[in-house]
Amino acid sequence: MPSKPSVSASDGPAVWLGALARRFPDLLGELVPSPGSALRERPGAARVGGTSAPVRLCVSDAIRDVTDGVVELEEAVRDRLGLRPVAPAPVPVRLRRIAGLLDRVTDHPDLTAHVTDEARRMAHRCSRVLGDPEQLVRVAGRCPACDSVSLRALPERALVMCVNPACRHVLEGLEGEAEAGG
Repeated sequence: MPSKPSVSASDGPAVWLGALARRFPDLLGELVPSPGSALRERPGAARVGGTSAPVRLCVSDAIRDVTDGVVELEEAVRDRLGLRPVAPAPVPVRLRRIAGLLDRVTDHPDLTAHVTDEARRMAHRCSRVLGDPEQLVRVAGRCPACDSVSLRALPERALVMCVNPACRHVLEGLEGEAEAGG
């Protein structure tokens, strides 16, 4: 008899907060012009703003969206848990503070879902702006249809499916827990 995939909803927030913590610095790095990315200038034209590389507005917008989202998420978590507000801090520090509260967050299923959804949304925003392809996450267990160990979560689609080309079975009822695979 095939075993049921072992996915745990309580791992979801930690997975996505970790992904966001890893991707946000890459997003900040996209704003720093590289020496090889300078635009060609017309002779005699003055540079505007001290650099010849253009600012990518989609990167700037994503940084603002993620920063605002992390601030609001931390405030919501602390408010829901009955904790007093804390001093402003950079995004990585706020993400560590939220991660430090996950043991208490998981006592509230609706808060856990909110933290997971928001962290996933912000991590995807970073990935889209950075041009990353959709991430596949291995899920422990066997496919109930073909018994292969080919289960993968497609987090952007909130989907768990078998990637065995002969099967392609989509699991039902695991969409919200897909990101917890190892």
